[in-house]
Amino acid sequence: MVMRVEKNSADGPKGACLVVVYGQQIGRRIELTGAPLVIGRSPRNDLQLDEESVSRQHVRIEPDPKSSDGVTWQIVDLDSTNGTYVNDQPVRTATLRHGDQIQVGRSILRYLAGNSIERAYHEEIYKLMSMDGLTQLRNRRAFDEALTEEIARARRFERPLAVCVLDADKFKSINDQFGHLAGDAVLRQLGGILRNNVRKNDIAGRLGGEEFGVLLPEVDRAGGLVVAEKLRRMVEAHRFEFDRTVIPVTLSIGVAELMPHEREPSELIKRADELLYRAKHGGRNRVVG
Repeated sequence: MVMRVEKNSADGPKGACLVVVYGQQIGRRIELTGAPLVIGRSPRNDLQLDEESVSRQHVRIEPDPKSSDGVTWQIVDLDSTNGTYVNDQPVRTATLRHGDQIQVGRSILRYLAGNSIERAYHEEIYKLMSMDGLTQLRNRRAFDEALTEEIARARRFERPLAVCVLDADKFKSINDQFGHLAGDAVLRQLGGILRNNVRKNDIAGRLGGEEFGVLLPEVDRAGGLVVAEKLRRMVEAHRFEFDRTVIPVTLSIGVAELMPHEREPSELIKRADELLYRAKHGGRNRVVG
């Protein structure tokens, strides 16, 4: 991952930056040191995001004129076609706070500010190595590393291990009907459901696209089926919404338990994938294990 740091040199609020945590320019750091920063599709902007869902001049980050401390920044949407979101909420103008997540098109940027900005930046980059910026779940590499560790632990202590592989049903149709921004919103909300509804020692990750995985240490096949059914029901009942439009979402899930002869993580994932395939072809919105 190549990191790029860019600066604005005019006088103004100090100690703030943006970090791209999701999108084509992931890991890029843009310093905010005074001059307003315009983001958009045009190469003439201070930060170009060359995406169809980004307007030519989409949003401006600038010193907040209402600020009394002289170090506060605000975000101003420039009548963009697809809107600007801060922490998943559409905004026209908003004061930014440390840690805010800004979505412009399909790119997500984190606003960092304060006396510990360097530490916060390095922590953010460290997280990017293991976390999917859209869903805030482990990325595929981190998930695979955890799976290898959990298999070794299950073998050493002779305890069960189950894995669930989950896939959003007809996700291409969601993108086609509602747009890729809506699809991203669905994946982000799915990530939230998984984060908030697994045990502390369980490990949830985004395996790629609309496919997710959940590791269940010390859980056998029967227990894995219970967890998977719980998640399936939660997703089916959840009100997925983007831009005031409700989007129906369901999951198909394959559940597999580690077998005595299996040593490689790929073997366990492959069996769970095959069971997921059966769930898809059995009518979707179901659990097979």
